[in-house]
Amino acid sequence: MTPQQQTVARLKEGAKLRRRGNRFEDFEVGRRFVHHWGRTVTAADNTLFSTLTLHYNPAYTNAQFAAAHGHADTPVNPLLVFNVVFGLTVEDLSEGGGPFLGVEELSYLKPVHPGDTLYARSEVVAARLASNRPGFGIVTWHTVGANQRGEDVITYKRSNLVRTRG
Repeated sequence: MTPQQQTVARLKEGAKLRRRGNRFEDFEVGRRFVHHWGRTVTAADNTLFSTLTLHYNPAYTNAQFAAAHGHADTPVNPLLVFNVVFGLTVEDLSEGGGPFLGVEELSYLKPVHPGDTLYARSEVVAARLASNRPGFGIVTWHTVGANQRGEDVITYKRSNLVRTRG
């Protein structure tokens, strides 16, 4: 066995499998989560996201165009706002695994601008065992994203198939 293979074998032997995230039983209707960290969105984030997703609306990448259309500053691409807020919720809501089932009632409430820091909070609004997937339940959360001033900027409901403990 090579030294590299020995190192890999030693690391595998010492590794412990730890379950991450919550399970279906953790999601009682009415339970609230204040997701523990925020994310500051930069102009570079906005430009890179808009370019990589081929979202060439000049309002998100051209300050003069944005100003001519009534924006005080270049707004952040709303899809990036959604993805950042969604990402902030993953550790508490869906890190335990299970397919994403969709988003409903998505509303953008206020523009977000580069330099804004986004935070998220969620509440369990529905939870039931899956009728056709033993070992799973379907959970729906209502999530609200807010900026550093506490102003709500986005709201949506999302559902996931979530593993049970059993």
